[in-house]
Amino acid sequence: MILPIVAYGDPVLRKVGVDIDKDYENLAELIENMKETMLNAQGVGLAAPQIDKAIRLFIVNTTPFGEDEDLEETERTFLSNFNKVFINAKILKEEGEEWAFSEGCLSIPDVREDVFRQEKITIEYLDENFEKHTEVIGGLAARVVQHEYDHIEGILFTDKISSLKKRLIKKKLENISKGKVNADYRMKFFSPKRK
Repeated sequence: MILPIVAYGDPVLRKVGVDIDKDYENLAELIENMKETMLNAQGVGLAAPQIDKAIRLFIVNTTPFGEDEDLEETERTFLSNFNKVFINAKILKEEGEEWAFSEGCLSIPDVREDVFRQEKITIEYLDENFEKHTEVIGGLAARVVQHEYDHIEGILFTDKISSLKKRLIKKKLENISKGKVNADYRMKFFSPKRK
């Protein structure tokens, strides 16, 4: 089932997610719904807070980057097969040169900005079968994982841009929070009466 994506301005996007266990209600169904929702919105990652759940769960599927002719063949091949579920993730280390890349977010449609992130991470997480993994991930895959990891920490990519850029996009962000945005997918806008 395709779920609505929570828009910028909703307090759930600022909550630090809580760990879950394998008995979390309807977890397999939730993961499938998240995959369907991400695919429908043409995203490469989706975190549980973006579907109104303040839990430590996100998914990443970088397959679309596998077709990017500007990338080296080895990275394209890696990205074509990078499709993972991250539960209770913890980034243990970030290292390497910081590099800029134009990031966007399904919760913040029509806004893209250069964000600096380190090129390599070491992350510990549980997969959908609750098997533990510790992996070193680099390049674009690391960037997508860092972006989604930020979501479960209550951080948005707009928090990582300069104050000048923040001022330049302030009106766009206000409009998104008021529901004045056109997205090609269902969105859920915060209403103070709702919470």
